[in-house]
Amino acid sequence: METKQTALQWLIETINERGGFIFTSHYEELFNQAKKMEKKQIKDAYKDCNDLIHIYGLDLEQYYNETYGN
Repeated sequence: METKQTALQWLIETINERGGFIFTSHYEELFNQAKKMEKKQIKDAYKDCNDLIHIYGLDLEQYYNETYGN
């Protein structure tokens, strides 16, 4: 299973790429993007996990670890 990047990991990486800080004008834009990513990830995880539980008996913790890493 492919490991994905969480919204928080993306946000931290983006801030680090900008030298560890963000301008006030970019703050809201970055956090809104991270919130959108998180919402999509939660929806995708819910759907994927329900499919996996029914088909393979995979539990939520195992799904998260395989999808997003430990």
